[in-house]
Amino acid sequence: MNALNLYSNIEQYLDFSDEVEELYGAYKEIIKEIDCSSLIDIGCGQGDFLLQIQNKNLKTFGIDLSSEQIKVCQEKNLPSQCIDIADVKETYSCATAIFDVLNYMDKNTLKSFLKATYDVIEPKGYFIFDVNTLFGFEEVAQGTLNINLEDKFIALDAFFENNKLTTNITLFQKKENNFYTKNENHITQHFHSKDKLLKLLANIGFNAQKVVHFNLHEDEEADKYIFICTK
Repeated sequence: MNALNLYSNIEQYLDFSDEVEELYGAYKEIIKEIDCSSLIDIGCGQGDFLLQIQNKNLKTFGIDLSSEQIKVCQEKNLPSQCIDIADVKETYSCATAIFDVLNYMDKNTLKSFLKATYDVIEPKGYFIFDVNTLFGFEEVAQGTLNINLEDKFIALDAFFENNKLTTNITLFQKKENNFYTKNENHITQHFHSKDKLLKLLANIGFNAQKVVHFNLHEDEEADKYIFICTK
């Protein structure tokens, strides 16, 4: 099982619901303040954010590279597709990339992604995204988590070095006759500094209007930056 689909199978058991809702709340407040008639959510997952912003005046669309996540979106009747941002043909007045989407890209992939995102945003449109800070990687994301359920066992082991967070995922699932299947893979997240992101955004043509220092997990120091950019 590929890493994205493996993660989609365990995501509901990780109990990040409070953090997710807090971050969604911040995005919804930002969207209320801008002129936005259409929105594409990049890395939309199972469509929970899209569900929360549905209204008759806002056209929405979600994309994700995990076919399992998009399957759930479509079961919720959300306009969505398993497609890369580079293959999106329509344009939108706002694009969002929520909960570490950009951290899953290395430097070269990130540059291509930002260029493709720029192309799907209408003139004077918005791009809103968040990334983990260095504090977020070093002090929050590292560690081990084990989840023991009646029919499955999940183990995550995350370590940060050389500006990369590698999370090893192991999933045991109980089948008939008390046999278990085992799936394992890993996901990698990359640290991108605020200064380097600002420079890259400017080179592509984005204007970073504001960078919000956001405390999602800790009060000591910001563990996320939320970038609010215009084209």
